Amino acid sequence: MGRELHNFECYPLISEMKKKKPVIWKNPDYQPTISFPIKGLGAEIITDAKDRLQRFKPVLKILFPEMENGIVSPITELPSMKKELETVYHTKINGRLFLKRDDVLPVAGSIKARGGFHEVLAYTETLAFNKGLISTIKDDYRILITEDARKIFSQYTISVGSTGNLGLSIGMIGSALGYRVVVHMSVDAKEWKKELLRQHGVKVVEHPSDYSQAVEQARNESDQNALSYFVDDEQSPLLFAGYTAAAFEVKNQLEKQGVEVSADHPLNVYLPCGVGGGPGGVAFGLKCVFGEHVHCFFAEPTHSPCMLLGLMTKLHHQISVGDIGLDNKTEADGLAVGRASSFVGEIMENVLSGVYTISDEELLSLLYLLHKSESLFLEPSALAGMKGPVKLRSINPNANHLVWGTGGSLVPEGVRADFIMRGKYYYEEI
Repeated sequence: MGRELHNFECYPLISEMKKKKPVIWKNPDYQPTISFPIKGLGAEIITDAKDRLQRFKPVLKILFPEMENGIVSPITELPSMKKELETVYHTKINGRLFLKRDDVLPVAGSIKARGGFHEVLAYTETLAFNKGLISTIKDDYRILITEDARKIFSQYTISVGSTGNLGLSIGMIGSALGYRVVVHMSVDAKEWKKELLRQHGVKVVEHPSDYSQAVEQARNESDQNALSYFVDDEQSPLLFAGYTAAAFEVKNQLEKQGVEVSADHPLNVYLPCGVGGGPGGVAFGLKCVFGEHVHCFFAEPTHSPCMLLGLMTKLHHQISVGDIGLDNKTEADGLAVGRASSFVGEIMENVLSGVYTISDEELLSLLYLLHKSESLFLEPSALAGMKGPVKLRSINPNANHLVWGTGGSLVPEGVRADFIMRGKYYYEEI
């Protein structure tokens, strides 16, 4: 944007961010009690999304037998990882440490299955009504996977720009329903994700540019085709709504594990953040469900702190990490985003408790530590939240901690082994 640095002198953290140093930002505009709706979005978007996913459950079960229980992931307690964090960082973490296992979500293997599947299903539902395939939401939705339905859907294209995981989710569900799917991948996207999409008949367009430019080119191409539907990762309320539905799931799972969420036992949630849709939707939903007793924090790479920059300056999408001299290059491919979503950023202004940043070296060392202590593997992006219980231990001392594991189960074995080996190296350097 060509802004001079002196425009940012009132933000002391920026000088540290420019040096790629990890920082913590506590949101001065955070409001414990939120009045909904926010920017026109109220709690009804959560139930709308939950109900839509329930209507499509029989469809998903046939398309993907592994989705018998729908889009649901477990919550796992990490007692050994907690002890390792306390030992490595010479600190005490009060409360229990849990991991939300979106890394094992069926088919797409990441949090993006929530928003991506929901938006494609919402589009399919609308198209089905328009084409007379269904006349009421009480109809048997299995008619949408008949040959007649596929002939209709095959005339339409679904397009999306992605760093990887959203493209995977849109590609998997879109191609399964019979759509033509085009995924525009930024330079940060991993090769194995592109190949997996191609194996499912998805057209992958590779870009030498970053995420924002890939999205823009995808949008422009889609606009030129009257039968093309563009999934806008930066601005989509339907993607956002799909993520919010996770809140009821979390509530039920914590209750079953005997975890109280109250003034005496608040819940701190740590969410890896790229453009903001996934973590923003989850935070919105959790605030609706738990109110003042939940505190949501975003975690970003030191090279790509776009949401922190947008929230802190209130410039949102108008400012890029490049404007402060950062290169937006990180092993956390899902978080390699230079500009945050203004749609999500504005919604988060009073909802989010704070943001912190973490280096790639620590992401990889935490990846190794989780593998060593719990025999679990997450992709680097998903480890961004794991430092939260350490960095924010002084906030809400009696809190329990929930780290959102955003992806990892589809990572090929060879790539996993490389990440673990490199993580061990950085771990031993701590």
